[in-house]
Amino acid sequence: MGPLDILWHGLNLIAPAFGVAAIAAAAAKLLWRTGLHDVPWRRLAGWSAVIGAATLWGGLAVFGRDGKMASYAAMLLACALSLWAVGFGWGRR
Repeated sequence: MGPLDILWHGLNLIAPAFGVAAIAAAAAKLLWRTGLHDVPWRRLAGWSAVIGAATLWGGLAVFGRDGKMASYAAMLLACALSLWAVGFGWGRR
């Protein structure tokens, strides 16, 4: 496997995290308009994507393969917790 193949495999591994982060941040901004009006969408989505991608990489390290439902469940939980933390927890100023 060449370097370009490794790059594509790595990007395809974290693609679900970025998709879920974008959709979840948009849904959070719609559902909690007044509570999240001063938190930018990019901040919510960015933190959620980074945490979700790290969770998927961790799932790959723990299980030894990609595509385990436990990894995706952990990614969703991590995404939701990071949205809460950035939107309502330590991310508030």
